[in-house]
Amino acid sequence: MTAGFSLSALALASCAQAESVESTATASGAAMSISEMATIEQPWAIEFMPGTSMLAITIKEGGLMLMDTSNGSMIEVGGAPEVAFGGQGGFGDVAFLPSEAGSAGPRTIYLSWAEFGEDGDTRGAVVGRGNLACDSGNTACNIEGLEVIWRQAPKVTGRGHYSHRISFSPDEQYMYVASGDRQKLTPAQDLTNTLGTIVRLNLDGTPAQGNPFADRGGVTAEIWSYGHRNILGMDWDAQGRLWDVEHGPAGGDEFNLVAEGANYGWPTRSYGNHYNGDPITDHSPDDGFTKPAVHWTPVIAPGDMIFYTGDMFADWNGDALIAGLSSNAIVRVELTGDGGATEAERIDIDGRVRSIDEAPDGSIWLATDQGKVMKVSM
Repeated sequence: MTAGFSLSALALASCAQAESVESTATASGAAMSISEMATIEQPWAIEFMPGTSMLAITIKEGGLMLMDTSNGSMIEVGGAPEVAFGGQGGFGDVAFLPSEAGSAGPRTIYLSWAEFGEDGDTRGAVVGRGNLACDSGNTACNIEGLEVIWRQAPKVTGRGHYSHRISFSPDEQYMYVASGDRQKLTPAQDLTNTLGTIVRLNLDGTPAQGNPFADRGGVTAEIWSYGHRNILGMDWDAQGRLWDVEHGPAGGDEFNLVAEGANYGWPTRSYGNHYNGDPITDHSPDDGFTKPAVHWTPVIAPGDMIFYTGDMFADWNGDALIAGLSSNAIVRVELTGDGGATEAERIDIDGRVRSIDEAPDGSIWLATDQGKVMKVSM
């Protein structure tokens, strides 16, 4: 059986009238359509292959799909890794190099997933790199030469907060990987490990030269920022600045401008509390930690984010679009130009929005925890 690919998705993808408008919505005073394009069990990340209409979709339990959004056809990609599935763990992100947009042959593919430790009771996030090779009609594709190039350190017990989102710097010199705190809290303030950090790497997974703690060696040399909890989205604004969205505990979800060497305070400071009700001290102006540009209580439960660059929703150009899980929404955030930001509006979506990406035509594509792949367009 094809992993994660339901018969309903097959029927929908093979239908000439695959696109059916499920609902309409109004945002920024304009009407838009929200169309269900396919149904796939447990999608986690979606990413358009640069320069194509092909949408890559990772399946949390294991497996990688490619959907041709021009006609709805879908194939399973061979050579995907085995994953440590369970809890929040499994197959994670998929990323491509924008500079390979015009490639006619195999292109580089980066993947993240959870893997078991040697004892079978511990787990950790990894990033792998390989080549995606497809036939001339994109009817068969396979990942070749996949190898792990980075591992979260150390592997620990539990099945939560892997984060493992991947983002490339605009000049494509560096790869940034979100490394969650794995629900262990205090390691996020300990620079001898990479839990609760964003790491900055060369494209081969080695520590990038000039990282803020490079002189300490070891995994510490990988760290770009720390004091993070569970980062589930990263992207770059028009000025070339990196931003993230991350889950707070009970309250205190965050939208952060990511700075070199900055400490974001988790678990010493948070605008939320522990799930058992125990308080966590709020940020204060003099606490020495970098503050979020926006924080939410009640939470939005961010799943992913992009900065919108298209023309279809021209008023949104340069805004952050955040996939909302418990908020069942696209949360639009405007930057204020001084490193600040403010929520502008929410677009209601039928489902927990896990991942978001922008298509070449400027439409917005979503994947929900309920298994829907959706298109938002004017």
